Amino acid sequence: MLTFLWKFIVFYVFYTSGFLSNYVTFEDEANIPAIAKYFNTKGRYEEVNPYLREDILAVNRSILQPPLDECQQIHLTAIIRHGTRYPTTKNIKEMQQLYNMILHNASGEQSWLHELQTQWRMWYTEDMDGRLVQKGVDELKHLAVRLSKLFPSLISEEKLRGGFIKFITSSKHRCVNSTLSFKAGLTELWHIKDKEFDHAVNDALMRFFDKCTRFLEEVDNNPSAVTEVEKFKQGPEMRRVQQKIADILNVPYSSITYDVAEAAFYLCAYEFAIRSVKSPWCELFDEDDAKVIEYASDLREFWKRGYGHDINSKASCILFHDVFSRMDKTATQNKLGQQVTEAVTVQVGHAETLLPLLTLLGFFNDSEPLTSTNFAAQTRRSFRTSHMLPYAANLILVLYDCGGGDLRLQPLLNEKPVTFPGLADQASMPLYQDVLQHYRDLLQGCDFETECQLFKQPAEV
Repeated sequence: MLTFLWKFIVFYVFYTSGFLSNYVTFEDEANIPAIAKYFNTKGRYEEVNPYLREDILAVNRSILQPPLDECQQIHLTAIIRHGTRYPTTKNIKEMQQLYNMILHNASGEQSWLHELQTQWRMWYTEDMDGRLVQKGVDELKHLAVRLSKLFPSLISEEKLRGGFIKFITSSKHRCVNSTLSFKAGLTELWHIKDKEFDHAVNDALMRFFDKCTRFLEEVDNNPSAVTEVEKFKQGPEMRRVQQKIADILNVPYSSITYDVAEAAFYLCAYEFAIRSVKSPWCELFDEDDAKVIEYASDLREFWKRGYGHDINSKASCILFHDVFSRMDKTATQNKLGQQVTEAVTVQVGHAETLLPLLTLLGFFNDSEPLTSTNFAAQTRRSFRTSHMLPYAANLILVLYDCGGGDLRLQPLLNEKPVTFPGLADQASMPLYQDVLQHYRDLLQGCDFETECQLFKQPAEV
């Protein structure tokens, strides 16, 4: 515990001093694992936006493209996943078991295996348990700076000092520290040292999945809700990957369970995400293997947070209404010629916050559901968490006033324009009224209390 406290003190000194400030990086492609693009929710933001490898503060303002020159940004909501974190205690225990197997049971002549057995050390400790790492601090600082460059009229020193930028976060330490990091990115950019800016902790909004009884009972704590996931783990594709790992390490097939294979994959992913290291753990997998493990993860997210069950997305009704009520308030203030009181809202949560909301809005909905038997048919699926939900993933909604009562809403995912499903004919900046019309059923219904109530079966007589 003392070791981790010391690490946290060092983290705090670096964080508060702004030691790791904004910088330009030039990353050697040879140091990026070939399987990095398949790391699902353990992936780096740079794999989604590769141009950031050369300049971490690069933005392309041409992506905004309002239909008229007179369009003015009047509000921005950013829903952001926390930055890169340490593995959870559960993951670390599985990694330790794998490492022990490598040390005591594995054999072979490969140089990378020798490196794992003689040089690599298991440095992850259980008290790290999902805490934000320095890379995560930097990600949120840099995201803040990039958004201020993309939307300078909204994310400005004047708006921040005036109290027009609000911050909301999940209570989890990685989210609170991500929120602090985002704020630090702005205060360091504008050299603000004479004032601090508050944030509100709101788990009802940012951890709605913990508050939804029906979701907890029917999906989260119900093994039958994820039978497709378990079937795939026992299926031929995953068995091939596990047996290949066993052959490489010269251990019995029974030693390499799905959890062991996943732990090895995560070690490759975490070493790269946290330390920017192309770890010898990555040598256990080629791209075909990585695609199988990525699909297993996507299956889990599909059935536990995505389209697999209706309550997965309906649990986010409370966040959906929060976002649109703020947009409506902004639209009303703007129409009356009043000062918009909340120009920017930054809400920091989890992958489990973003994915249900994206699902509720209809994004990444393939024509066929993900199942245990259609891996080969889903190679071109849009539901791919490696693309959707890296660390620091973000959904940004920008409201524009284009004159004459013409309000438009632009969605961006991970700083790239996306199109509201069902509004493709209006490109990436549809009329706000058309968006409201498109989601009218959700806006008129989608009540969190009603959706999350556990419906009991009537007793048999």
